[in-house]
Amino acid sequence: MTEDEVKARAYAMPLTSPAFPRGPYRFVNREYLIVTYRTDPVALRAVTPAPLEIVDPIVKYEFIRMPDSTGFGDYTESGQVIPVSFHGQRGSYVHAMYLDDESPIAGGRELWGFPKKLAAPKLTIEKDTLLGVLRYGPVPVAVATMGYKHRALPHDGILASLSTPNYLLKIIPHVDGTARICELVQYFCEDVTVKGAWDGPSALELFHHALAPVAQLPVLEVISGVHILCDLTLGLGAVIHDYLA
Repeated sequence: MTEDEVKARAYAMPLTSPAFPRGPYRFVNREYLIVTYRTDPVALRAVTPAPLEIVDPIVKYEFIRMPDSTGFGDYTESGQVIPVSFHGQRGSYVHAMYLDDESPIAGGRELWGFPKKLAAPKLTIEKDTLLGVLRYGPVPVAVATMGYKHRALPHDGILASLSTPNYLLKIIPHVDGTARICELVQYFCEDVTVKGAWDGPSALELFHHALAPVAQLPVLEVISGVHILCDLTLGLGAVIHDYLA
């Protein structure tokens, strides 16, 4: 294999058997349970990287069911997203994500810089309840519940919320362990089709775990819960801030 051949094929690791294909990455029947809650502002500031700015001491805890995703297959994800502002533009910073499929873990981290770790999230319907449970090993670290499809929501507001910018902190180390890439990345969800959206009574419990520290952003008050079903394409990102420049 020549050097030019290596460069032509070098879009992901391993070189001769990449963990994921080239995009675009389309998600069909992507299902969200999002519980928005108020948290400790001091704890929130401690995990939100500048130049992003906190808008309010709010966190969105998400369970996302993805049964049909291009290249990544069928998997479930769970984690925390923080509403932020970047140079006056409102968006969301992805703080933590836990999922059960190696391919989107590799693709998410290598391409965009998603903070993905291997765990065991589930999003299911239990009788009259939408239930999200995140386990790290055998230990439950997050449990969210919501009344199933209590009230339909207008699709335009949901579409607007899914179309705002999202921010990630992408870190790739050098061989000596120092940061070789340390960037703030912006990406968008594109070609979004909202198929359904509902709200209802909701609850969220977070439990302390040394390697899945979701409870470091404690639940002080649950504000709302929303259930969304949609199709979308995960757009590739753009670097908007280089910490090493």
